[in-house]
Amino acid sequence: MSARANNTSVTMRTLHYFWMVTRNHLGLFVVLILSTIGFGLLLTYMNPYVMSLIVDRVGADPVAPDQVFEVFGPYILALVLINLFGQAFSKLQDYTLWKLEIAVSYDLATMCFDALCNQSMSFHSNRFGGTLVSQTTKFMNSYNQLIEVVTWPVLPITEAIVFICILLGPRVPLYTAILMVMLAIYAFVSYRMYKRILNLNEEAAGAQNQLSGELSDSVANILTVKTYGREDYERGLFDEANREVVARDSKRMMSSLARGIITACIALAIMSVVTIFIAGGNAWFGITAGTLVMMFTYTYNVTNQFNFINAGLQRLNRAFGDASGMTEILDEPRLVADREGARPLEVEHGSIDFEDLRFSYTDGDAVTTVFDGFDLHIPAGQRIGLVGVSGSGKTTLTKLLLRLADVQEGTIKVDGQDVAACTQQSLRRQIAYVPQEPLLFHRTVAENIAYGKPDASMEEIREAARQANALDFIEQLPEGFDTVTGERGVKLSGGQRQRVAIARAILADRPILVLDEATSALDSESEALIQQALANLMQGRTAIVVAHRLSTVASLDRIIVLEHGRIAEDGTHEELIGAHGRYASLWDRQTGALKA
Repeated sequence: MSARANNTSVTMRTLHYFWMVTRNHLGLFVVLILSTIGFGLLLTYMNPYVMSLIVDRVGADPVAPDQVFEVFGPYILALVLINLFGQAFSKLQDYTLWKLEIAVSYDLATMCFDALCNQSMSFHSNRFGGTLVSQTTKFMNSYNQLIEVVTWPVLPITEAIVFICILLGPRVPLYTAILMVMLAIYAFVSYRMYKRILNLNEEAAGAQNQLSGELSDSVANILTVKTYGREDYERGLFDEANREVVARDSKRMMSSLARGIITACIALAIMSVVTIFIAGGNAWFGITAGTLVMMFTYTYNVTNQFNFINAGLQRLNRAFGDASGMTEILDEPRLVADREGARPLEVEHGSIDFEDLRFSYTDGDAVTTVFDGFDLHIPAGQRIGLVGVSGSGKTTLTKLLLRLADVQEGTIKVDGQDVAACTQQSLRRQIAYVPQEPLLFHRTVAENIAYGKPDASMEEIREAARQANALDFIEQLPEGFDTVTGERGVKLSGGQRQRVAIARAILADRPILVLDEATSALDSESEALIQQALANLMQGRTAIVVAHRLSTVASLDRIIVLEHGRIAEDGTHEELIGAHGRYASLWDRQTGALKA
């Protein structure tokens, strides 16, 4: 598909999404259109029309002073009513436009939020968070730009052509025909140049998104930037992206200026024609003075409107360019989606079965196979540890269980229910998950702990914090449980964030527990204290513990050693030590390192 065809496709898809939300407020939209037409008809066209009648009446016969109101009274009343209703339509237009933008912005924000939240982790792993935020904001603003362009240049120009043909055509048909031809040429040239500039606007929007992404990436990792003294390097990357924005914007500016010069020349030609007709209209064609006033007023107005549409097309270019990024995201199929008719998952016991699992990562043209015919049965209530070198598939297995990604073949069952046939939310609400790198919301400590159980009492929150060995440090914070943790929990240490995340899992009280290196950020003393809390938490629950520290899993019911996506060893700690295999080698290495 050519770039131009693709641009047209994206533009049509953007209009599709904008129409979807506009339909929700169709009444407001219709009133906006009608008020805009009424406002333009009355103030822009009926005013000059009545004035032309007055001018013709003035030129027809002298009017005595005492007959002014008798002769011109109807005209005066007509002008007063026209302006009264015209101003009323104007205010109604302002109200409906504002109301529509507010209502639609809410719907668009919800649409974007849902699309981003329901995408897979693979989707988010390949994109800057800052870019997604920027694209969402631009998408919402693009609707406002579009509806304002429709309200002001597009509708007024459309009604200008219609009303000129109706009001002026019967009086001066030759002039009206010439004017329509010249306006058609103006519109054709503007549209052709608009099509050329549309691609430039999308390129400029893409460069701006890249700039936002670079800024977000640097700010999010500012500690790494500073501790490695790489401020100049990051500034170089930002400057490169910034220069690309300047280059794209400059190219767009030059094309827009060229379009403006060409259309200005056409507008000059139109005004030259009207000047000639006004100067010789009465002598050549017997056109009345009132009609000449109408001709000049209408032509001057429509020419100005076409100047506005030139700026309007520029805004449309920018709007569709800014919206293109989010449109493509909305069009992108969800890698993990609920099936039609998916039912809620109901967990009574908590057994887990991985059956003939096949899963690969795809990054560009590179395909990495993680599992190929993987099988594992975890009885209800069993606590298992997953160990192995990095890349052996431990974390991937937990993500597949949570459906953060979907398997290509095979099934994962919980209590005999295929998780792919269940709703994602119901699945995840049965699992308490503590990741290797716990991320906290920019909210209070209490809100973060209660995230999995928002109706929890303060006593329950405190008890969960106590069991996670987090109560002491939380009470020492400036505002205790009401302390805001900062973005991603930056105000807390790594170990503190981990303990808050464990407290969250304890309070959630789910039948299945997944710990992905949940104690990796803790010091030895804190780890020892938490091990007992985790042991209590795992009682009666199916638990999967991913760990590099083998001491974390040594007391579990069963240990699975993974190598290259396959089960290399399976047994208790004592059985695996006695087997003198891979697990025993890893244990000797770690305990030997500790003794040294």
